[in-house]
Amino acid sequence: MLVHYKNLIESEISRHSFGSQPKSLYEPIRYLMKLGGKRLRPMFVMLSYSIYKKDAEKIVSYAAAVEAFHNFTLMHDDIMDKAPLRRGKATVHEKWNVNTAILSGDVMLVRVYDMFLSLEGPKLNQVLRAFNQCAAEVCEGQQWDMEFESKAKVTEAQYIEMIRLKTAVLLGFSLELGAILADAPKADQIALREFGVNIGIGFQLKDDLLDVYADQKKFGKQVGGDIISNKKTFLLIKALEKAKGKQQKELKEWLSAKKFNAKKKVAAITGIYNSLGIAEQTELKVNWYFEKGFDQLNEVDTNGSLLIDFTQELMARQA
Repeated sequence: MLVHYKNLIESEISRHSFGSQPKSLYEPIRYLMKLGGKRLRPMFVMLSYSIYKKDAEKIVSYAAAVEAFHNFTLMHDDIMDKAPLRRGKATVHEKWNVNTAILSGDVMLVRVYDMFLSLEGPKLNQVLRAFNQCAAEVCEGQQWDMEFESKAKVTEAQYIEMIRLKTAVLLGFSLELGAILADAPKADQIALREFGVNIGIGFQLKDDLLDVYADQKKFGKQVGGDIISNKKTFLLIKALEKAKGKQQKELKEWLSAKKFNAKKKVAAITGIYNSLGIAEQTELKVNWYFEKGFDQLNEVDTNGSLLIDFTQELMARQA
């Protein structure tokens, strides 16, 4: 069934042209949407809906709308990050130009609203209210992330709130949307949303961990990339909190160095993480959020749904 849902989502995405003229405005959208990805968010919409109803193919267009919104955020994030690649291919602003990428992203967001408009009456209002709150929070999270780049000190609480906004709330909305579309009880809608938010935080923390400790052959991108760029991940924040004396001095020297050997920097900071037990602390935090999420899901009668299997598979990933 998971493969069936994934095929439904891919078929629905392929069906959308998003617009025709000027071609240079809409072609970047089709290009980005066809680059693939895990399709995690639309899968959560389908799986949440399927807890209550067996005709998930009826709501695949709304699942695709969530994926379109996610890709809109990626298009604009790539501009802000000056990223050259997305899923191994040239980013939109590199393949076309920055101005085109901005406009394509803008119209992409407009098309997301179009994709929701076939909903009727109260359900349309409920979905749009939830979506608007989520979309605003994603933007807030991105702004915090950018501000953290130049901020001397970021606390654990600030970082968790940033990833909650930037990443996790969209997973929460995806699950809430499926429940709304299935006419699930309001309490279930809230529980599913909170489940998504908490596992979303757990997933991001696990990404932080894998960036340092993943098997390079499986990871698909450079291991240690966050260390090289001084990204304020959970691991670095905890290391800065706990390092003392010689370790603290060495850590700050690597963080302030303008010229360095990347492999040596990754090895040195990973060594500091190892001596401080940072990986173990991160794993504990990851598991805490996963457990918190499943506590929320326990409030819903999932009846052995695919949602549990799908989530546990994601939790176990090593790349």
